[in-house]
Amino acid sequence: MNENHAAALKARKSELEARLRRIDDQLDAPPSSDVSEHAAEIEDEEVMQSVGQAGLAELKAIDAALVRLEKGTYGICVRCDGPISEARLNAVPHAALCEDCIRIR
Repeated sequence: MNENHAAALKARKSELEARLRRIDDQLDAPPSSDVSEHAAEIEDEEVMQSVGQAGLAELKAIDAALVRLEKGTYGICVRCDGPISEARLNAVPHAALCEDCIRIR
């Protein structure tokens, strides 16, 4: 179980890091001198920043899951210490909460 999840977490982490680098590169690009194009670029930047923030949050959750793997606590809910189901971990490998705790969040 943990080996498959570790591989999935590491693959997703690499994917997110690459995406965040592309977002940073796009945000660092010089703005267009065309006024209408510049307005569209500003909107695009806001979307990219939002996507980047979501990516950073997921990256943080993945790093925490990798630490739990190292400590041997992966698959154990951080709130109630109960097991996190295999189905939940397959759907969200970085899940820190079991189904019951996610509902009472």
